[in-house]
Amino acid sequence: MYLMRIGQPGAERPVVRIDESHYIDVSDEVRDFDESFFGGDGLDRLRALVGQREDRMTPFTGERIGAPIARPHQILCIGLNYSDHAAEAGLPVPEEPILFTKAPNSLVGPNDNVRIPRGSTKLDWEVELGIVIGKRTSYLDSPADAASAIAGFMVVNDISERAFQMERSGQWSKGKSAETFNPAGPWLVTPEEIPDILDLEMRLDVNQALRQKGSTSKMVFSPLDIIHHLSQFMVLEPGDLINTGTPPGVGMGFNPPIWLQEGDVMDLSITGLGAQRQVVVAAR
Repeated sequence: MYLMRIGQPGAERPVVRIDESHYIDVSDEVRDFDESFFGGDGLDRLRALVGQREDRMTPFTGERIGAPIARPHQILCIGLNYSDHAAEAGLPVPEEPILFTKAPNSLVGPNDNVRIPRGSTKLDWEVELGIVIGKRTSYLDSPADAASAIAGFMVVNDISERAFQMERSGQWSKGKSAETFNPAGPWLVTPEEIPDILDLEMRLDVNQALRQKGSTSKMVFSPLDIIHHLSQFMVLEPGDLINTGTPPGVGMGFNPPIWLQEGDVMDLSITGLGAQRQVVVAAR
């Protein structure tokens, strides 16, 4: 299934995408794609509901697409998780996943504007595979056990302010958590729709110029490895989002670096998970 939320910010309603032109509205039976939905039997109930409503498809009419999930309990991020990105950064491949967090309220829709924070001088992009957790998870015995904890996958753009991240001391989260810094979607794709999560092409263009092109096959730690690892240190809640790292081609990797400016347009996509477009706008 392809889960979507459409409507204006704060008033999104849950739907299921059927094809490029149609969806099935489930908002009369499903409050939202949130912690209670994923933590219960939400996905199973949704499959049954969609099966009963195959004759009730609604055409898309240009409504805004929100993030596919409601604001999560937490956004967890994995750094340097692509061997070719680590090489680009001049850093060794990590022996364990590098963990940092983003503010949950940085989550926005896939085509919403990205806002330059006040004082920003080094705004950067990162196309990433996002994982949404489907059940309360802790102390998994093995990576294989992590498969049952996954609700689905989606495209995310891990927007970063490198001066805040690298030059202002403290934790990376300062450079990762400004408003609009986590565009997500357009869909949450359930695992059975993806033949091989480690064989997806990733791409990001800025102003129609190719900046990132990679593959999830270059991941150092797979989605199952990441979930198993994190479960040893914290409880993962239903609806939590994990950003799994980015391939090479980020702005800070160029010589000289390339930073996002007001008016720039980012287009990004991952095979089977859809595409995003964001315009960079000025600080408030």
